Amino acid sequence: MTRTPTALTWTFTSDLGAFLHRAETFLRSRPALHTVPLTVTDALRRDGLGLYGDEPPVFGVLQQDGAVRAACFRTPPHRPYLTALGPAGADALAAHLADEGRPLPGVFADHATAAAFAGAWHRRTGVLADLVERKRLYRLDTLTVPHPAPPGRPRVATAGDREQVARWYAEFHATTGGSPGRDPGAWADARIAHGGVTFWETPDGTPVSLAGLLPMVAGQVRVAPVYTPEPLRGHGYAGAVTAEVSRAARAQGAREVLLFTDLANRTSNGLYQRIGYRAVADFAVYDFA
Repeated sequence: MTRTPTALTWTFTSDLGAFLHRAETFLRSRPALHTVPLTVTDALRRDGLGLYGDEPPVFGVLQQDGAVRAACFRTPPHRPYLTALGPAGADALAAHLADEGRPLPGVFADHATAAAFAGAWHRRTGVLADLVERKRLYRLDTLTVPHPAPPGRPRVATAGDREQVARWYAEFHATTGGSPGRDPGAWADARIAHGGVTFWETPDGTPVSLAGLLPMVAGQVRVAPVYTPEPLRGHGYAGAVTAEVSRAARAQGAREVLLFTDLANRTSNGLYQRIGYRAVADFAVYDFA
């Protein structure tokens, strides 16, 4: 006799430990596609639940017959992030969140999931969704270091570089049209503490480009951000520093080295492909009016 599957059921908590008890094995089962929840929950576990905002984070798990099918989280005031969902799961999530009566700023997920949730949210609330960014997740294959390299050398940022790291972090977000997820000074302190910022500097020691590395979680490391001030672009600095942090991640033992790009930026997409990154999946960011 064929057993009928039980209904998909969302459960929610503000307890990070309870969420990870249910969802961590699921998240670690696909570390590349789950890089965002893996790195965010790792940061929250390490630095505290107030890391991204004053309101407590909310975590959700979608289960069926005791098995985890998907997960989501939100660190207010930022958009919720969803792992891959089918239409039924997306509609059930939209129904629950709409019943709470709290507005959402948007959604970030793989392209199909983001579109499904945006449509479900519109049906439930009447709120329109605006596709504001299309991202592509890349994974490093064979690293190809740019040759010839631009003049200069890589250097891991230290505490003495705090002001510049913080300023460039803020400038990066201003340039890409977003807002920093954290206070720039606190972000700089945290990244510098684990050696997670590398400069490319000219022969006289002037930093001209920056690339960051998040801590390794579940064998994956994500490169973020990569930033070169506009007057210094076009000299190969970003490619050189990205290749260096990619090499460093592999040297640390990372099985997967990942990064996101804005698909509207043809220059960065071409650059990362030239140094050995290959597409994994497309993601989308929607804003809700």
